[in-house]
Order: sequence, then C-alpha cells, then structure tokens
Amino acid sequence: MKQKIKELIPYIAIIIIVILVRAFIITPVRVDGASMDKSLHDGDILLLYRLAKINRYDIVVLNEKKDNEIIIKRVIGLPGETVEIKNNQIYINDEVIEDEAAYGETSNYEKKVLKDDEYFLLGDNRLISKDSRSFGPVKKEDIKGVTITRIFPFNKMKNF
Repeated sequence: MKQKIKELIPYIAIIIIVILVRAFIITPVRVDGASMDKSLHDGDILLLYRLAKINRYDIVVLNEKKDNEIIIKRVIGLPGETVEIKNNQIYINDEVIEDEAAYGETSNYEKKVLKDDEYFLLGDNRLISKDSRSFGPVKKEDIKGVTITRIFPFNKMKNF
C-alpha cells in the first residue's frame, strides 16, 4: 500500500499544480457575443493571463458589475490619462490615437480624466458594444486579466 501511495505522489502533485495554474495564472475564456467582431467572434476560446501588465490595445476580460457579466473588451485609456471621443475620433491626452481594430462609428464621449486605478475599454464592434461609453471607466480590480492567444478555432490560432 505504501508503495502505491509513493507512486501516486508525483501524479497528485502534477494535478495540484495544473489546478493552481489554471485558477491563478492562465485560464481559458469563451467569447460570448459580437461586440469584438472583427477581431474575435462568438465562440472563440482565448487564454487569459491573470498576471499580465495591462497596456493600451490589450484585450482584457472583466467582471462588469452593473449586469454581473463577464465581458471582453479592448483597453483604450490607461490610468491617469484623459479620454474623449468626438466626431468618431478617440483622443487620449488631447491627441488622436488610431485604433485599427475598430469597426463602425464610435459614439461621442465627454472628456474624462481616469483615476490611478481606472481603464477605459471599448469593444471593437463600436456599433453594438456595451463598453466604457455606457458603464464608465473600469477599475483594475475588476479586470481578470489580459488575453494572450486565441486557441480555438484551431485555424484562427493567434497570439495577441
């Protein structure tokens, strides 16, 4: 009996490590909806890295508190920056930025200074996306992590 337990210990350790990595470091997430079209599609599966530093244009997953949903959006504004959208152009600190992933017209958003722990997020499909234009800036604590790669469908695997 002791010999069998000794043989199982490495396998048990591997299982525990896999569970811990999945829970606290890297985990899969599924795209639900069309707010990130043309970059991501309903049903795509991504890997989420929970420990990543958040940069502009990263695709992040967050807990949207108002409707208690998990949603996927693109980071546009970083902590401390001033964000404004007018005439279909995004201004960060009064300078126009290009968001090549955007699809459709971006509705206006009044000038706002982000706090030290806030991010401004937009869906790539600007026509239908529920994002910071409707629910406001997002606190860092509500962001679950940064997507690092699409793993499904296999023919569209891509690192971000």
